[in-house]
Amino acid sequence: MSLLGLFGIAGIYFRQVEEAGWLGLAGFLMLSLFWLATMAFTFAEAFILPLLATDAPEFVEGYLGIFSGTASQINLGALPAAAPLAGGLYILGGLLLGIATLRASILPRRAAALLAFAAVSTLASSLLPHPLDRILAVPMGLALVWLGYALWSKRGV
Repeated sequence: MSLLGLFGIAGIYFRQVEEAGWLGLAGFLMLSLFWLATMAFTFAEAFILPLLATDAPEFVEGYLGIFSGTASQINLGALPAAAPLAGGLYILGGLLLGIATLRASILPRRAAALLAFAAVSTLASSLLPHPLDRILAVPMGLALVWLGYALWSKRGV
């Protein structure tokens, strides 16, 4: 997902690189850093943590608690600060790239507005119970699919 997200936003940005300006570049870089961080955390969760589960269960529990907000019993260094930082990159990067795409008027403006809205709407995740907060990812997915379709079909505004 993260790798495809990187390719997708790269296509969105490079299609409108001149028209998007510095705002688009800032949004693209922030959203790219988010996808890179997500890729690293997901890789560790899928391939490294299972190997550590029997030898260092406290570390595994603390690592997984970073994203659920559970306090860790051991010192994880700077890792707990990475989750809120990644969330900030997602929100601000998606908002800036959405606004830049909207202003560039090359790709569908409604999809660009949905991208900006989807990024900011994740702030509401603290208001929803845990299983339902995943619903907030749907608008971002729809915006990226819509923009991706516009790229592939070469359809503009």
